[in-house]
Amino acid sequence: MIEQIIANQTAKIINDAFGLALAPSQIQVQKTVKDFEGNITVVVFPFVKVAKKSPEQTGQFIGEKLLENCREITNFNVVKGFLNLEIDTNYYLDFLEKNRKNNRFGFVETHDRASLQPTVLEYSSPNTNKPLHLGHIRNNLLGWSVAEILKANGYDVKKVNLVNDRGIHICKSMLAWQLYGSGETPENTGIKGDHLVGKYYVKFDQVLKSQVAEMVENGTEKEEAEKTVPILLEAQEMLRKWEAGDEQIRSLWEMMNSWVYAGFDETYKKMGVDFDKIYYESETYLLGKEIALKGLEDGYLTQRDDSSVWADLTDEGLDEKLLLRKDGTSVYMTQDLGTAKLRYDDYHAEKMIYVVGNEQNYHFDVLKIVLKKLGYAWADSISHLSYGMVELPEGKMKSREGTVVDADDLIESMVETAKKTTEELGKIDNFESEEANTLYRTIALGALKYFILKIDPVKNMVFNPNESIDFNGNTGPFIQYTHARIRSLIKRSGLENLEEKTPALSVAEGSNVNILEKEKQILMLLHDFPSVVKQAGDNLSPALIANYAFDLAKEFNGFYQDIPVLKEENQNLREFRLVLSKFTADVLKNALGLLGITAPERM
Repeated sequence: MIEQIIANQTAKIINDAFGLALAPSQIQVQKTVKDFEGNITVVVFPFVKVAKKSPEQTGQFIGEKLLENCREITNFNVVKGFLNLEIDTNYYLDFLEKNRKNNRFGFVETHDRASLQPTVLEYSSPNTNKPLHLGHIRNNLLGWSVAEILKANGYDVKKVNLVNDRGIHICKSMLAWQLYGSGETPENTGIKGDHLVGKYYVKFDQVLKSQVAEMVENGTEKEEAEKTVPILLEAQEMLRKWEAGDEQIRSLWEMMNSWVYAGFDETYKKMGVDFDKIYYESETYLLGKEIALKGLEDGYLTQRDDSSVWADLTDEGLDEKLLLRKDGTSVYMTQDLGTAKLRYDDYHAEKMIYVVGNEQNYHFDVLKIVLKKLGYAWADSISHLSYGMVELPEGKMKSREGTVVDADDLIESMVETAKKTTEELGKIDNFESEEANTLYRTIALGALKYFILKIDPVKNMVFNPNESIDFNGNTGPFIQYTHARIRSLIKRSGLENLEEKTPALSVAEGSNVNILEKEKQILMLLHDFPSVVKQAGDNLSPALIANYAFDLAKEFNGFYQDIPVLKEENQNLREFRLVLSKFTADVLKNALGLLGITAPERM
């Protein structure tokens, strides 16, 4: 790639002229800002001191040397400490010719890293007391996309899910159903299983608040009432029975969880996400308890007078962390100790990445420290992909109060919005009914996924469904439509064997092709795709892919509006523009694919 060529040459010039040994990676090479002439810029400020020249003189010196030794450079200019280089158009044409038939352009083949251990990436991690909601959507889409981006960078990725299927929150739904459910099931109500269980989680909270209010009215302090409210004590007793293996409680738990799993599977299928392995907290918490008790025995952990077990992290600038309650029951940290150990034993992973919201930053700091205290050297392989919360324009969501946006409902409402918008624009006049319905869902999911993923993961975001479905602007449907437009263009060209054609891609003297600046801009963007994929992998950020796809689609549409393709009279130039267009569509399809978005052939 041209950036690497320039970095290598610049490092050599600095070393030869000034005796400063620099690695090419230390040379700052970037795209030239649009307001200035040039394609690639080298930042020369770091060399001014050793060159003993002004920034302008240093840039001039390096520019002359690059022009002399690098055939890809045709001209340069210096603006203060920035050396702006103009790249020979033939370089980009050669790039197009070498890569235009590569359907996996931008991706590193897995075998290049086959000797490395896998990367395990956990995402989703739902609780079986409620259905998936908008917050889960961001988690699932982000986790799945990051996994695909890492695969595109040559990593062997194992996608895993940890289902939180036990604990006090699960018992709350179970108890509420036991007390108020009157035998309701998904079959006899027609309610999706995870929705039905979620209904009783909300019911538990309603009853709890009512009982607390009654206790306070009868003279109990609110803080005391919240700790001793009858329905909460019943749920805590149910958890103790569950951990003791009570057959009746276990049977109820298995039945209600089976309803939830069926519901989850349906939602995952709608979202287009999957997993290589699913772990269950009910299968890992006992291992976590064993690890905690072994740590206590070895003196790494402490036990208080009430028999609770703690990790003292004050030496690390943190506080003490509870690992086992006084009644011997587990907490989230206990489960995560067991899951981490089991997962490492399963995969001996190079990295273990947890995709979890930023409200859990402290939790994962503690997890790593506790594991290291307990002697697990692989704790350093753990990293937390911390992402911001997703809200609606009207504010935050609360599961216990039933104010969350259900994932299934949101997806279906997006499909209806896509249908309405598409029909109003008259984009499906020639579609059969089944094909049109497939397109509505494709557009809806494209809109949803793009809107979620175009935001940097670390940022909080506000999701506005109406803004996401727009065939103009920075949206998924805009990029999908650009792809479909190009496929239609190729089909109308009649050049079904376009892949086999080899037009004279050269602007040398006597050439049949002399490309325009807008065409060169598209070529430069296409050339950037592999580096964008790498950067997205390094930063675990699908947003870089999303915004690249938008920039490429926007640049192509500007070209298409101003420059003739099928009406171009010069055959070689027409075929070049078709080749350029098709390669653009291929790259858009690859980019969208990394986001889990389908690129329609027609819209």
